[in-house]
Amino acid sequence: MQLPPPLIDRIGPAPVVVFDGECVLCSGFFRFLLRHDRERQFRFVVAQSPLGDQLYQALGLSIEDYETNLVIIGGRVHTKARAFAAAMRALGWPWRGLAVTGWPPAWMTGPLYTLIARNRYRWFGRYDACMIPDADVRARFLPGGWG
Repeated sequence: MQLPPPLIDRIGPAPVVVFDGECVLCSGFFRFLLRHDRERQFRFVVAQSPLGDQLYQALGLSIEDYETNLVIIGGRVHTKARAFAAAMRALGWPWRGLAVTGWPPAWMTGPLYTLIARNRYRWFGRYDACMIPDADVRARFLPGGWG
């Protein structure tokens, strides 16, 4: 998937992760990246933000259920298991080894990802209160990417 040029220009060249800020599992992915991104290359967008809505709509994805994280690298959008693999590849070693999760064909990984995504609130929970990041973490969010 590719973003339209105006959105590519808006998000810039850094790898971007768009995640469901209400989902405990998805937010765990965000926190994992914060902890292990030593080069501080990733920028973030909460799916339930104005920019998150624009990105999902531009890709023809629902802004009601956010059933996939997005990882955008070089204007190319990765979804589902491929999103996780792209993020791990960008993190470098030792996490780069987990990029093998993107190798199986989508017909194999897609149904499992969809099963987890559709049950994520039931299995992992939903945040009752809004996460309040400190100034350092807030600086890693793109403008319009925080609720």
